[in-house]
Amino acid sequence: MEIYVVKPGDTVDSIAAATGAALSSIIFNNQLFYPYRLAVGEALLISYEGDAERQAIDTNGYAYPHIDQDTLRQALPYMSALSVFSYGFTPDGVLIPPRIDDTFLINLAQSYGTRPVLTLTPIDASGTFNNNLITALVHNPDAIARLIEALGVQITSRGFEGVDIDFEYILPSDRVAFAEFVAAVRRSVNALGFPVSVALAPKTSDDQKGVLYEGKDYALLGQAADYVLLMTYEWGYTYSVPMAVAPIDKVRRVVEYALTRIPAEKIDLGVPNYGYDWPLPYVSGTTRATSLGNLDARDLAAENGAVIQFDETAQSPWYTYEKDGTAHEVWFEDVRSYRAKFSLVTEYGLRGIGFWQLMRPNLPGFLLMSGTFWIR
Repeated sequence: MEIYVVKPGDTVDSIAAATGAALSSIIFNNQLFYPYRLAVGEALLISYEGDAERQAIDTNGYAYPHIDQDTLRQALPYMSALSVFSYGFTPDGVLIPPRIDDTFLINLAQSYGTRPVLTLTPIDASGTFNNNLITALVHNPDAIARLIEALGVQITSRGFEGVDIDFEYILPSDRVAFAEFVAAVRRSVNALGFPVSVALAPKTSDDQKGVLYEGKDYALLGQAADYVLLMTYEWGYTYSVPMAVAPIDKVRRVVEYALTRIPAEKIDLGVPNYGYDWPLPYVSGTTRATSLGNLDARDLAAENGAVIQFDETAQSPWYTYEKDGTAHEVWFEDVRSYRAKFSLVTEYGLRGIGFWQLMRPNLPGFLLMSGTFWIR
């Protein structure tokens, strides 16, 4: 596989002729639709027949129960695990299932040989992460026992094959108790034959300040869980200045710190499946970016005649365009930025990759991954 960057005057036909790749494979690999409009600077995945040396890794992707079934079917062949998002709980440890029935996710994942994983979060009725729920749970042995029993029922009766614990905004005073909770869940779920993972905010030091970081102890959680997911994204986010969602220089710093506290074989690298569109000029505290899929970002560039740039430091594509009198700046992911992230997995011998999330199509990234790695 190789990557071709579109030049002025290129068409899918001329690219096929220049590369020797089949026209149909270029269209399929990159999810191009008639009339196959391209943006200058767009990165295309070009594949050829033949085998390549590949590394075996685990792959995971998160999905809500309202995911489009066709989108899910596109992703599942490349996923070794599907994390169903999400199950909540009460302060007393009563498990709360998703509002929409998730049975079809479990069944469809199993039909593809993909492990369905129950994702546990402290998301309250308002839809936000609630650290008061965490505090109430992790200091209450009866609530913990009740919740662990309920998790076991879901696994044994509905076919889940693991638990992922995604608790955010943990108070510093709950740091140790939270790690002990993760360890308790792991002991119970391991006894049923399945693993437990925990999601980690992207820290670069033990004493990093901030509500996202102080309650997450990498060393304790690395010991407590079977493996961890580094949530290495959201540097560029809804209210930030326009920038890459997951700049590779910052991602690398998180990985290098994590490796000082957690064995490489227990670390999954988080990868975003989305980008952001910021209206300009950016005004701190006022400007709000809109999230969009990577393929949508690519097509938006083509529709508006934008030239896609590539930031070498962030290893991320971006462009500007104007619509209805308003300038915009877009940062997203493409096969080049994915290649940079996947290279970190190889370089550091990490366990695998976790995509947040699978709700939007992104077949080019998965195809690049499948050409780089064997999926366990």
